[in-house]
Amino acid sequence: MSTQVIVYVLTALAAVVIVLTRLRLGNDDGGAGRFQVGNGLLNLHTGAGALALVTWLVYLVADESSALGGAATGIVALAFWWVVVVAGLLILVRWMPSHGRHASTGSEDTWSEGPGLSVLAHVGMLVGVCVFTWAYLTAAV
Repeated sequence: MSTQVIVYVLTALAAVVIVLTRLRLGNDDGGAGRFQVGNGLLNLHTGAGALALVTWLVYLVADESSALGGAATGIVALAFWWVVVVAGLLILVRWMPSHGRHASTGSEDTWSEGPGLSVLAHVGMLVGVCVFTWAYLTAAV
C-alpha cells in the first residue's frame, strides 16, 4: 500500500477521533473518566483538530506549485496536528488512577468499559501524526 493511501486513511481516522472525542466529552457530565475534562482543553482539542484537518486536506489536495500546496501549509497543518496530540494525551490523564483517602472512583459510560477506546484513539492519533510528519519530511505526500 502506498504512503499516500496510508496518509489519507489516517487522516479520515483522525477526523473520527476529533469528532468522537467532542461527542463523548462534550456533554454536561464530562463523560467517562476519573474527573471532568475542562471545556478549555476539549475546545482546544476540537478547534485545533478542525484547523489541522482543513489545512492538512488543503495541503494534500492542492497543487505543489501553488501557495496552498506549499511547504508552509504543511508545516502549519502539522503544528495543529501536534497540538491535537498533546491535548488528546492530556485528556487521557482523566483515566489515571486516583490514590488517597478522598479519591473518587472513575465513572463509566455506555461507549466503553473503561479507557480502552480513549487510549486506542489518542495513542493512535500520536502514531498517525508521527506518520504525517514522516511523510511530510520525506516528501511522500
